[in-house]
Amino acid sequence: MAAQPNPQGTRFGHASRLRPWTAGAASLLRSGRFWLLLLLCLPLAASAQQGIPALNSTPAPGGGTNYTLPIQTMLLLTSLSFIPAALLMMTCFTRIVIVLSLLRQALGTQSTPPTQVLVGLSLFLTFFVMGPVFDRIYTDAYQPFSENKIQMMEALDKGAAPLKEFMLKQTRQSDLALYVKLSRGPELQGPEDVPLRLLIPAFVTSELKTAFQIGFAIFIPFLIIDMVVASILMSMGMMMMSPAIVSLPFKLMLFVLVDGWQLLIGSLAQSFY
Repeated sequence: MAAQPNPQGTRFGHASRLRPWTAGAASLLRSGRFWLLLLLCLPLAASAQQGIPALNSTPAPGGGTNYTLPIQTMLLLTSLSFIPAALLMMTCFTRIVIVLSLLRQALGTQSTPPTQVLVGLSLFLTFFVMGPVFDRIYTDAYQPFSENKIQMMEALDKGAAPLKEFMLKQTRQSDLALYVKLSRGPELQGPEDVPLRLLIPAFVTSELKTAFQIGFAIFIPFLIIDMVVASILMSMGMMMMSPAIVSLPFKLMLFVLVDGWQLLIGSLAQSFY
């Protein structure tokens, strides 16, 4: 009777034949990692021997500090993480996006227009309204700084001036006085003495108040339509039909007939001037 082949022996035989190749590949892999690590460390060692002139800062003739271009680039890349917060808190974006969101709620459409459309429209309206401010920042701060006519700190101060002027025009005195009182700091002599740490929260608070006031004015006509439709449905005994569904076509028709988008966007843009 012929002997049956042992599958376990066959498997172990293949494993015994593969083990030397696996060990050799592992040693080559370890040696490759070693040489790769060595190659990566050579530039670091060379830079440590020669010094890194790219990370130097020298005193400026006028008393400031001159930074080399890589440091300026590093600071610029670091500041990019604060751009979304600055866009939300220091521009007209907050008022616009809240008003558009309240308009969607007043119409009764849960997801139309989509949130992405509202945010995109708010973003481009922000660029439109803030265009003169951005032009002043570019002319007064960025151009002289790129031509090495002013230092970095002076460029930051000149760039913040148009933003402060814009925010002060939109900030209520009561909101600004509240944060000045909470800070327990010295009394401010004029608008130029208001620091950004007080101006920004006061500006945001004023923007929220203004956005809610505009939203209240938007809600009134649509609320009247909802009440009329609900009263008609109750008088007809149609208790199970949702008034929101019935009133939606009438609210859309009213908004289109009065050219609501032109009125709303025009009023929003003019509210900042």
